[in-house]
Amino acid sequence: MMKRKPNHQNVVGASPTSSSSSTKWEIRPGGMLVQKRTEKSESSATILRLRIAFGAVRLEIQISSQATFGEVKRAVAAETGLKATEQKVLYRGKERENGEYLEACGVKDRSKMVVVEDPASIERRYIETTRNAKINTAHRAISHVSMDLDKLADQVSTIEESISSGVKVPEIQISTLIEMLMMQAIKLDNIVAEGDASTQKLLQGKRVQKCVEMLDVLKVTNARVKVVKPVIVTTKWETFEPHPPTTTRWTSLIDL
Repeated sequence: MMKRKPNHQNVVGASPTSSSSSTKWEIRPGGMLVQKRTEKSESSATILRLRIAFGAVRLEIQISSQATFGEVKRAVAAETGLKATEQKVLYRGKERENGEYLEACGVKDRSKMVVVEDPASIERRYIETTRNAKINTAHRAISHVSMDLDKLADQVSTIEESISSGVKVPEIQISTLIEMLMMQAIKLDNIVAEGDASTQKLLQGKRVQKCVEMLDVLKVTNARVKVVKPVIVTTKWETFEPHPPTTTRWTSLIDL
């Protein structure tokens, strides 16, 4: 019985495996399966000079005629600093996809393109800028509180040394110092912080708590001390120069 020979003709839509083993395939933009370019076709590529308009900036880039619009974006990114993922490339009034080839879209030497920033990218950068501004504001506010706490902590140490030496401190000084510390705690509560600033805010809050707890203990110890002596706080006050001596000469009535 005679066997029928298999038909080796290519069928449109058939998979690459059903064709000749010497044929190579590639997926083009949009998912189209086409015959892969040969070295001969690749050698025919030319260098295009493209004119790019990016806002008020005008650029000229050189790129292969067989490049994609995604490669154009990367070239523009190298010139402007705008990330490729944040760009939209318009050619002949239409936005082009990253995988589209220049030659397939009719791009010629000296062709003009417009690059605009993706609106979503602008919004993300605005949100990030606003967030960073809030973080910087929080850092400055916490820094001011930290400097005030340094001074108050020094006063707490001075009171502790006096009481440890057996010198009684007027209770009003301890109460006033506690109130000043609580004012710093209120300032910290009013600071909106996130990230690293939030950590710094928490640390300063613990400093306030530690100083207040120390003063509460010192208040009890101070009540047992007999000798009363006010604590001198080294605060720099504004000084006034004494008036110069009067040099006015008075004339006696007898001399007249």
